[in-house]
Amino acid sequence: MKSTFKKYQAEIVGSLLCLLLGLLSGYSVNASDPFWYVNLNKPSFNPPAWIFGPAWTVLYLMMGTALGKLWKDKSNNKLLIMLFIIQFIFNLAWSPLFFYFHRIDWALADIDALWLSLLIFMIAARHHRSVFLLCLPYLLWVSFAIVLNFSIYTMNIR
Repeated sequence: MKSTFKKYQAEIVGSLLCLLLGLLSGYSVNASDPFWYVNLNKPSFNPPAWIFGPAWTVLYLMMGTALGKLWKDKSNNKLLIMLFIIQFIFNLAWSPLFFYFHRIDWALADIDALWLSLLIFMIAARHHRSVFLLCLPYLLWVSFAIVLNFSIYTMNIR
């Protein structure tokens, strides 16, 4: 058991770090006005609220695993780690912008920057097959989230 933990220590730490930071960012949902989001106009394809917690948990664990894999050889992956951090900052900023500050427009700009920085990261990481594949569901989810954010924005312009 000890040798297994040692072998995957970077992936475990990376997963826990991403999950913890994601939970802290998501706390803004709980700290915000609960009626604001409920009263927004939302598109028919808006997923039920219970989907987001499990989806983001899995995505943060996968992102953290990818980060851990890069961290194992950090001297050769400095650029990729920097690109990962940049996209992750945009990720963490989205929930407070949207839910706490109620700035759907700023959240849309943020998620656009997230998508672009994530795409740049994945292109740069394309030779790290496992890192690339671990981040692919994240890119797909963020792509869907852009459409959702844009739809909510356009349906609620006043």
